[in-house]
Amino acid sequence: MKSPAALLCHAFLLQLAAYIVRPTSAYRAIELGVDPELVGLIAASFALIPLVVAVSVGRWNDRGHVLPSLLIGGALMTGAGLGIHLWSGSLASLLIWNAVVGLGHLLAIVGQQTLVAELGRERLDSAFGTYTFVGSLGQAAAPLVLSVVGGSAVLPDTGLLFVIYTVTCAVLLAVTGLLPSARKADRRPGDGGTLRSALRVPRATRRTMTGAMLLSMLVLAAVDLIQVYLPALGVEREIPSATIGVLLAVRAAATMASRLGLARLTARVGRNRLAHLSTIAAGLAVAALALPGPVAVAGILLAVAGFALGIGQPLSMTIVTAAAPAGTTSTWLALRLSGNRVGQSVIPAVLSAFTASIGTSGIFVITGIGLLGTAATARILIADDP
Repeated sequence: MKSPAALLCHAFLLQLAAYIVRPTSAYRAIELGVDPELVGLIAASFALIPLVVAVSVGRWNDRGHVLPSLLIGGALMTGAGLGIHLWSGSLASLLIWNAVVGLGHLLAIVGQQTLVAELGRERLDSAFGTYTFVGSLGQAAAPLVLSVVGGSAVLPDTGLLFVIYTVTCAVLLAVTGLLPSARKADRRPGDGGTLRSALRVPRATRRTMTGAMLLSMLVLAAVDLIQVYLPALGVEREIPSATIGVLLAVRAAATMASRLGLARLTARVGRNRLAHLSTIAAGLAVAALALPGPVAVAGILLAVAGFALGIGQPLSMTIVTAAAPAGTTSTWLALRLSGNRVGQSVIPAVLSAFTASIGTSGIFVITGIGLLGTAATARILIADDP
């Protein structure tokens, strides 16, 4: 990618902000005495508007509005930070402000991915690998901020955390002005046709897109399930929470490592074959976590799973970008994001309904089977490497 510094900084700040505000909103809800069963609505509110408007946002970007998308997204997230800090005295207000954050995040991330696709067109695997690596750094830094602010307290100072979030978004907005590539992209609008015409692609292309989006959805859902259910598994097996924290950090570190070396792996194995093999490896490793064994073995399995799961997201972006017809890249990337949000919302909700009958270990088995099934399906749907 040409001149990537500002864009990578923007990607880091966006993920840092998102991963600060979401748990902080949950803490604020607990402060307000909201029933713990309703706290999950906050996560749902973040994804609700993107589910409805993601494709329209992508179409808007394809028509040459990349910079406005980035600016409006940053402005919405900043404004929501002020609103949630000053006016969040009820669950309803928390849900509204988190929905605004979700919309701003969608606008910004579609703009980012459009720029990555534009600037890294000749080296897509390297471009998206670096982009997702930096985003992972932001996601990893957010818990550190929560830890520093919270200290030993059960509930952190949510007011201070919302201020940190708002300042982060304000810096994000300022960095947007340093993206000359956004202005360049705005001068090259895509096809101004209808959404229906943008999605009308050859059957082989549609199959490839479907396979890539299915892969992305299941991989992201698996990561979320590990984050939620590994602590529960630790409680069942009397593993200290500090050890669980280390295991989750191992998973995150392995994910980042895979993204740094993605271009070399792709060149050696092939893009679509690598997507297939990495999803199989992830499925086997995640399912094996259900087996009783030493903590060290769990660490090895999570390293394998983290490395393999880290490959799926950037490769799915690359496959979609490479297959999208000219002038429709943002639309298809946004459709991929919609699938991700569906997976993050529906899959955990469905599995949670069966937790009592299959146990926490069973969740890992089902997740692993789901990944293996996704690998087989994606192998059939996604066209072979050219």
